[in-house]
Amino acid sequence: MQLFITSLNSGSNGNCYYIGNEREAILVDAGISCRETEKRLLRLGLSIQKVKAIFVSHEHSDHISGIPVLAKKYRLPVYITANTRANIRHSWDHVKVVPFRAYEPVAIGELLVTGFPKLHDAADPHSFTISYQNIKVGVLTDIGSPCNHVVRQFEQCHAAFLEANYDDDLLENGYYPYYLKNRIRGNKGHLSNKQALELFTSYKPAFMSHVLLTHLSKNNNCPKLVKQIFSEQAQGTEIIVASRTEETPVYQISATTERVPQITMDYLG
Repeated sequence: MQLFITSLNSGSNGNCYYIGNEREAILVDAGISCRETEKRLLRLGLSIQKVKAIFVSHEHSDHISGIPVLAKKYRLPVYITANTRANIRHSWDHVKVVPFRAYEPVAIGELLVTGFPKLHDAADPHSFTISYQNIKVGVLTDIGSPCNHVVRQFEQCHAAFLEANYDDDLLENGYYPYYLKNRIRGNKGHLSNKQALELFTSYKPAFMSHVLLTHLSKNNNCPKLVKQIFSEQAQGTEIIVASRTEETPVYQISATTERVPQITMDYLG
């Protein structure tokens, strides 16, 4: 039994994460265009016909801008909390909206998707775990600080998409105005490299095989830097930095407690 995961795009220019088994899959957020989503899945050898639903973490445009076209074209239900939907200003005509609530698992075929609260400057922000058999993957992005909800879920995951948005020094010495710096590093902003690393080193389970570092700031972070500091503490977990401009390879996640080979991929038709 395996789950297959990839980041189709990750950053303030658009976020979209794929998690699936051999029969069905879901997207967490769809902040890139339908056309780009199709192209990137095709390049990976993943069938968009396996995608059965979209789950929305919050209402910011870099997480939802691609939903209306994608959901309408493929008749995908969009799972979203009522408060988040109420704070989306534009129309979602012909989109099937399905409400979900925290800690109430949603079955998508054999996948179980569970939303849980997080701290972020949005109406009703949620992160997710996706379970299949005894495998669990977490999608933990856009988090101001790692609250107990995030910690408890992270320490159960075999793999995780984990935000590492900014380096403290790069943000402090950068050109952003003071109010924006405070918003980013505030309790409802984004996770710094230091915060994400502390979560990783303090609560990473021994069986966690992969961490995809996500939502890196274009101006306030450095992919080589964050890859280095996490790799030094990895202890057998493969560290991948998700791109702002392209998809990652597909990673195969299983429920083994042994180390998995580096860069395990599976291309699914």
